[in-house]
Amino acid sequence: MDRVSELKNKLSRVLPAFEIAEKELLAKHTSFRIGGPAELMVFPRTREELAAVLRAAAELEVKPRILGAGTNVLAPDEGVRGLVIVTRETFMGLELVTPTRVAAMAGMTLAQTANFAARNRLSGLEFAHGIPGTVGGGVYMNAGAYGGELRDVAVRTEFMHLDGTTEIFEGERQGFAYRTSAFQTQKGVIVRTEFELRPGDEAAIRARMKELAEKRRASQPLELPSAGSTFKRPQQGYAAALIEQTGLKGLSVGGAAVSEKHAGFIVNKGCASAADVLALVKLVQERVFDATGIRLEPEVRLWGAEE
Repeated sequence: MDRVSELKNKLSRVLPAFEIAEKELLAKHTSFRIGGPAELMVFPRTREELAAVLRAAAELEVKPRILGAGTNVLAPDEGVRGLVIVTRETFMGLELVTPTRVAAMAGMTLAQTANFAARNRLSGLEFAHGIPGTVGGGVYMNAGAYGGELRDVAVRTEFMHLDGTTEIFEGERQGFAYRTSAFQTQKGVIVRTEFELRPGDEAAIRARMKELAEKRRASQPLELPSAGSTFKRPQQGYAAALIEQTGLKGLSVGGAAVSEKHAGFIVNKGCASAADVLALVKLVQERVFDATGIRLEPEVRLWGAEE
């Protein structure tokens, strides 16, 4: 029996009510709508279940991958070997821990968290309302938009290591910088994050969220599958502007294309493969570098079949 099959059997014995899927298509769990089958996919609902999964995987030397909403992931066409742990819509919970502090479990979407804050008349997460990812993924990447980043408000994060033990990262220990955090150098899973916000008027908060949503709809290709901004912002200028200036809007490889609406997005026109997207990413990088001398770096996480 191979290690992944042994892991499945072990989890079935330890957690009889646990949701386990074999050969689940990653395309069903990523915003690109791309990706082959995951050998084993599990959906923990509590800290205890997550710890049991991580400990069992560690005992059998199966390296887990963590997937939230899959909004910043390009999964390979051939799928992935090993274990994928999904937190979205399972690892849930929101709590007002002080009059100005919201705690969110990692599987909550940023939109749900921002709406909860608004209902409690707390301002500071308006920028995050339209970001399609989860709290866990957003903190991991230090997600941001419209001048705001999660590092502006995230003050305390609970992290679970592969042995099932938890550690608290507070303040600067979270290691936030542009599209990165300390958690990218750790092995484990973000469990919960607390956001320190400020009192505000709910109507004004909702109005700001609506304003940003309208800007997003007007400027981004939300009607097509994508992983958001494909490239990180370079030190010189903006990726979208450099791509547009190089004349690459509409450039396509197979079913993947540089969006006509926003050059910073590579979109799935309906039949794109991961190979199409990767080839287009490389082509854009080469042409922008040839024209400007600037090397664009992917913001989207590129999963390999084996890691």
